[in-house]
Amino acid sequence: MPQLAGQVVIITGASSGIGEATARRLARAGAKVVISARRQARLDALARELDPTGAAVLAVAGDVTSDADRRRLVDATLAKFGRIDGLVNNAGYGTRGPVEIVPLEAIRRNFETNVFSLIALTQLVLPTMRTQGSGCVVNIGSVAGRIARPLSSIYDSTKHALEAITDGLRGELEPFGVRVTLIRPGYIVTEFVNVADAASDDILAHAGPYEPFLAGFRVGYKKLQRVAGAPDDIARCVEAALASDNPAPRYNAPFHAKVFLLLKWLLPARLFARITRLRK
Repeated sequence: MPQLAGQVVIITGASSGIGEATARRLARAGAKVVISARRQARLDALARELDPTGAAVLAVAGDVTSDADRRRLVDATLAKFGRIDGLVNNAGYGTRGPVEIVPLEAIRRNFETNVFSLIALTQLVLPTMRTQGSGCVVNIGSVAGRIARPLSSIYDSTKHALEAITDGLRGELEPFGVRVTLIRPGYIVTEFVNVADAASDDILAHAGPYEPFLAGFRVGYKKLQRVAGAPDDIARCVEAALASDNPAPRYNAPFHAKVFLLLKWLLPARLFARITRLRK
């Protein structure tokens, strides 16, 4: 079984939330972590906390949507550590709003970050993993990838795309000893909601005929906070996947995520939509 001690793991979106919790958990397990996000100051502070000597941590600030930044991240990792054992594709954000009124450019930007940039970074690390004959790619998806919600169709569709990408990639890389898995977080208390709201402010401010529904869904999301999980719930799944020589194809967490997915599988589509509708 692979041991986390000494493994070199790249984590994107590592300056807060799930990415930050993952970096802490993997560092405690003895992994060498490469943390990346756009906020240099936060990365530097986290790096000092994880390893003041800098021997087992590398902070590389950058934008995952930039080809130059992606290449710099991979090159810096190989220059410092000489190998790549894990990639945690965590960077992403959500666009809210009715499909009818969300500008196409905003939809493209969301797919660029959540899907295309993830694929591009994965492409850059795979030659090293294939040559090593080992490695693990962990994609952070979402329960939303299986349960699409009104007013969140854009974000949810990016996570649905990761379902297919992850499954196809798993089969392609199995002959080379590279493992691929998907983590499906449910509702987790992080900065994600505030970032999604900020990214969609202008769209939501002009919801027009959808405004009455928007107010109801806001109430529904507040109710979800009662069952919300913590970032470490997901970090624990990432650790389990990286430490396993045969990780599960998917990890669902926390408990409410498993319940929703089970209901999705068991119930007729119309009944499921009715009982899980996020409205007041």
